[in-house]
Amino acid sequence: MKRNIYKAFVLGFGVLTLASCDDPMDEITSIIYDRVFAPTELEVRNPRETSVTLQWNASKDAVDYSVQLFADDSLAFEGEPDVTLTTSETSIDITGLVYDTRYSARVMANDSVDADRNSKWSEVTFKTAAQQIMESITENDTGDKNVTVRWPVGEEVTSIKIMLYGTTELAVPEYTITPEDLAAGSAYVDGLNPETRYDVYLYNNGKQRGHRDFTTIADLEGAIQVHDTDDLQTLLEEAQDGDVFALYGGTFIITPSDDPEVKETAGCATISKNITIKGIYPTSRPVINGRFQLDDGASLSLSQVVLDGTGTSGDQTFNYKTDGVTYASLDVQDCEIKNYTKGILYLNVTATISNVTFNNCLIHDIECNGGDFLDSRKGLIGTLNITNSTIYNSATGRDFIRIDDASGSFPGAAGPIITVDHCTIDGVANSSSRRLLYVRFPGNTITWTNNMVSNMPECGRGFSDNSATDVPNFSNNNYYNTKNLVSEGGEEKARFFDESGYTDDPQYKDAANGDFTIQNEDVSTRQIGDPRWYTAQE
Repeated sequence: MKRNIYKAFVLGFGVLTLASCDDPMDEITSIIYDRVFAPTELEVRNPRETSVTLQWNASKDAVDYSVQLFADDSLAFEGEPDVTLTTSETSIDITGLVYDTRYSARVMANDSVDADRNSKWSEVTFKTAAQQIMESITENDTGDKNVTVRWPVGEEVTSIKIMLYGTTELAVPEYTITPEDLAAGSAYVDGLNPETRYDVYLYNNGKQRGHRDFTTIADLEGAIQVHDTDDLQTLLEEAQDGDVFALYGGTFIITPSDDPEVKETAGCATISKNITIKGIYPTSRPVINGRFQLDDGASLSLSQVVLDGTGTSGDQTFNYKTDGVTYASLDVQDCEIKNYTKGILYLNVTATISNVTFNNCLIHDIECNGGDFLDSRKGLIGTLNITNSTIYNSATGRDFIRIDDASGSFPGAAGPIITVDHCTIDGVANSSSRRLLYVRFPGNTITWTNNMVSNMPECGRGFSDNSATDVPNFSNNNYYNTKNLVSEGGEEKARFFDESGYTDDPQYKDAANGDFTIQNEDVSTRQIGDPRWYTAQE
């Protein structure tokens, strides 16, 4: 049985072999396709206002390529093309396009003989760049609630959109440009909010012809407008409760003493009412050369001004003088404070300041010769907030925050609440006998978060060596080239440390000249220090 199966297998194999030899297959040497392959890797390069470059990979057997563009289209390819071109190259520069327009482009490889064998289309979409014919917006173009938009006379424009900066949210309804606007080459748009940053766009039938951003000026409604030729000191000293002084750019010198023995070139203005002082133009800030004495419980609000102590008596920027009263607040926003000898605040009377705030400020070159940086000896500061600010080259031989124990004059009063958050503090309290926090008023509460502290290698007592200073709530701080602030290398004189603090080099761009831009991306990503110095994260 097995022998018969074997014979049958051999016989069958022989027949198969003979049949294969009798009908050999032809060798395949080429493949003929129904059509040319479509171009691959179709790309858009450098779309400009009125031109674009298209490029693609070559298609085998193509003699040339057909190129079509459809305006205001997104891969629909409806109707007649706006551009039709033919090229034998694999890239083409196309001109004569319309700015700020969505185009669909397609490319087809053409056969050299038979059009029926032309390839399928390869497709891509792109948008040409918007134009920029809008003129720069100057200080004279911005009001507190309005802006004037300008463009070259004769250019075609139809509307203006104003958005809250960095958003697509309309701040006011879209403005339709009038024939009078066209003739003047400008349009006036109102309904905005004071001291607010906006994006403004100029359009022609929905196509963008310009974009700028701007910030409206301080609110002028009810404000007393002051020029640098006016007597600011007299205005302040004769002010009524609630007066708001809006200052134009320039330098305002507080009149010095008329005593011939006094060599001061700038004096002190006495404030005894609740008033506000603010700069009008954020790009042209008024400079007040002088100091402030606060009497009778006065409150003071300052914004967008520069306070310069050059040529003054050497006393503090803000000096409180009346015993037994409660001062409502000192609120300093977006200001620069510089060149004061003893410090920036002095409270050496039995008085309360309910709230002291420094926010978004640059404070530098405060020598602190004869006083501490923020110095309360006999009074009580209810809350002290220092936020989003940069303080440098100051108090090198004195304490940063000093609040003495004056609780005997304020029975039952709660202790001060102190917050230092998102600040860059460089070269402060850099002395073997000094500290950042010398707070002895009982019941004090301190929050120290998101701060960049640097270049204090001689800070001998660290945060504090005093048992009355509350251990702060620490979070997300960085200390570079410092001493006694983190546990590494701590000495007995420092009572506590920020055990959670980082110690990375922020790689400041130019600290010697006041540029603390953080070039270490890891540090910048953690958003430590004054936000103005973060590396852009777009």
